[in-house]
Amino acid sequence: MPGVPGRRRKAGGVGEADGADDGAGRRDPAVVAEFVERFAAVLVDAGFPRMPARVFTALLTSDSGRLTSAELGELLQVSPAAVSGAVRYLVHVDLVGREREPGSRRDRYRVHDHVWYEATANRDRTLARWETGLTEGIAALGPDTPAGQRLAESLEFFAFLREELPQLMERWRARRA
Repeated sequence: MPGVPGRRRKAGGVGEADGADDGAGRRDPAVVAEFVERFAAVLVDAGFPRMPARVFTALLTSDSGRLTSAELGELLQVSPAAVSGAVRYLVHVDLVGREREPGSRRDRYRVHDHVWYEATANRDRTLARWETGLTEGIAALGPDTPAGQRLAESLEFFAFLREELPQLMERWRARRA
């Protein structure tokens, strides 16, 4: 049970390797649970829905980066339906993947390797769709109207981001090499 010091989870779940190290290689599940809630709150403040933020942070803080729905529910003390909805959102925004263990009918959810890099790299498609929508909006509103000018500035900003993003991502890859 989360928040009970000294309590261990079964293999594959969140256990001694997933909390604040006590110096002997064990982590305090209460400290980890508190961090999960604090960081999830940071994500919520940035616009994440609350339950996906909690599930994402739980996955991010597990050493394996992989947990089943049951493990997530137990860890976060939430219903299977809450986990299901959160995972659906996280898969949709491409922060989490779903995988099935060979010979098992249970799905495991995993945070993508290099999750922030991948999430940022995948934004190019989103930015392209926004640019298309903004271009249509400018045509509908008129480029000389105040609203059309706001959309044009937005379009210019997103075009700038799309232009700069590949170089930024390359700089990150070089830095990590």
